Amino acid sequence: MPVTDTKQNIIRVFLIDDHPIVREGVRSYLTSRGVLVVGEAADAPEALRKIKKLSPDIIVLDVNLPSMDGWELARSLLRLVPKSRIIAFSIHASEEYVVRMARSGVRGYVTKDRPTAELLDAIRQVALGGFQFPAGMNGALLARPPKFSPNQRGSVALTSRELGVLALLAEGLSNKGVAAKFGISVRTAEAHRRHLSHKLNIHTVAGLTKYVIRNGLTSAR
Repeated sequence: MPVTDTKQNIIRVFLIDDHPIVREGVRSYLTSRGVLVVGEAADAPEALRKIKKLSPDIIVLDVNLPSMDGWELARSLLRLVPKSRIIAFSIHASEEYVVRMARSGVRGYVTKDRPTAELLDAIRQVALGGFQFPAGMNGALLARPPKFSPNQRGSVALTSRELGVLALLAEGLSNKGVAAKFGISVRTAEAHRRHLSHKLNIHTVAGLTKYVIRNGLTSAR
């Protein structure tokens, strides 16, 4: 039976994920349960190009994309199709990711390790005008965003992994070098670097190096 909103219209969904197997699995599941998947994209440029014409009810957005961070794309999409509602779909379950995406305007957040039925539930809830975020995060979602100046020592809390990545980047290591040091993928290293740049509002290696020296983080790893 088709999944409908309060006006008895079939819910129209657009999928954004750079892994074809993920898109295929989600599309198959949603279609079998009456959701109309009107389109798909593997990256930000493709999504922005297609979505303007389709104006879906719901956009299911992978947080980590190769061409643009999920929160940046969410903002761009909402400017492009303000009537569409976005659900973040991610491998990351940390509070930081959920809060960042919520502040970018998404209406829901579902992790990829959960049953696909939870994504369907979120689509239904958000299509009705509601919100669906992981349990236990209401306090963090309602908290006022912190103010930050890059010149203020300790203004931003960094995880131990972020501190280690920051120190290596400041030493001049490439994303590939950072990945080798920590035994992670290059893509994950790139994601850490983007998150650090966003978190610290510093977008050059020289700036990151100055931050490390100024805050005495040279032995962070």
